[in-house]
Amino acid sequence: MIWKSLDDFIAMGGYGFYVWGSYLVTAVIIVGEILMLRARRRAVEKTRQAQLSLSE
Repeated sequence: MIWKSLDDFIAMGGYGFYVWGSYLVTAVIIVGEILMLRARRRAVEKTRQAQLSLSE
């Protein structure tokens, strides 16, 4: 597809809402996954430290 303006590109031939919406949902899921992994890693490290301090 060739677009004549930025507005045409954003509109995506009438499917812009679905195209850009899917990009947004994908980005939110990826960022959420990264944040959940970071939180889980911190929890595991905290549990591990607690176990190490108890075993000493």
